[in-house]
Amino acid sequence: MKLIQTLLVVALSGLSFAASAQWQWLDKDGRKVYSDRAPPSDIQDKNIIKRPGNYKAPVVAPAADAAVEGDAAAASAPVAGQAAALPASGAKPAGGLDKELEAKKKQAKEAEAAKRKADEERIAKAQIENCARAKQAKTTFESGVRIGRTNAAGEKEFMDDAARAAELKRIQGIIDRDCK
Repeated sequence: MKLIQTLLVVALSGLSFAASAQWQWLDKDGRKVYSDRAPPSDIQDKNIIKRPGNYKAPVVAPAADAAVEGDAAAASAPVAGQAAALPASGAKPAGGLDKELEAKKKQAKEAEAAKRKADEERIAKAQIENCARAKQAKTTFESGVRIGRTNAAGEKEFMDDAARAAELKRIQGIIDRDCK
């Protein structure tokens, strides 16, 4: 019984450490604000008094447009993974997330286009190979040489004129389809 009480005390004390992970900052009027969430993006870093112990500052990815236009708000906007740093009012951040989302969409479209192009190249290569094989087979069939095949029983048999004509027709269909 004493062991269970000791474990319970240890577990509850561990929870108190998690509860102490609080943010403190000064708002625009100079008042101290306490929260378990990160301050809004309009709070300057110098006004943040206390951060949770394991908090790592967000990595700011400067947007290309912000550097050109000199838009400091867009350049210091939080990264997409930092949703906790967004204002609670649901207002849109100053361009950083939208630009990153657009960049990800563009990257996905480029990856899709590259995949489609690779598939088209693979299909074109297969058509070229099929065309070459069909032309070679047509030459062989038109040469008049006796062509032998192995049947289902494993016996060798030679093609008659009707089978040769049917095979030539099939090969010509392949040539018409793949040799463009």
